[in-house]
Amino acid sequence: MTPLQKQVLTHVECCIKQANQRLNKRLNKRLTIPTVNFNQRGKIAGTAHLQKWELRFNPILLTENPDAFLNEVVAHEVAHLVVFKHFGRVRPHGREWQIIMTEVFHVTPRTTHNFNVNSVAGATFIYHCPCSEYPLTIRRHNKVLRGQASYHCRKCRQPLQLKAS
Repeated sequence: MTPLQKQVLTHVECCIKQANQRLNKRLNKRLTIPTVNFNQRGKIAGTAHLQKWELRFNPILLTENPDAFLNEVVAHEVAHLVVFKHFGRVRPHGREWQIIMTEVFHVTPRTTHNFNVNSVAGATFIYHCPCSEYPLTIRRHNKVLRGQASYHCRKCRQPLQLKAS
């Protein structure tokens, strides 16, 4: 485990402690430290797996954006767990989540990060219609190849075709 990953773990523990101090007086539900993994891939900075009580963080984006990651992403994901424990299933970035972010963690509630993702962006395939071109991810491209999906232009509504290289 890298020193930066250890900092994330410490910050997760700090957030859980803050939530317990702020919310336990009213709701009497003690939060435990979740399992933390650093195996998130792609453009996503982190995810909260509610039923597993687990957080996953992207080690590459953590290394490239340590301050923003520690100041925003960790609290963002912990807030999802806190909301699930205290309110059950609600809108992911709804009112309850925003309240936890602002009143418990004192962090501006943003639903997405604005990190440069060039280093983690996967290959794209150019699809086109008569009026536009669209880069599709490898996942969407493979769905097209397998016949599991087809995509259409947002403007002209024509089906997208793979551009010949």
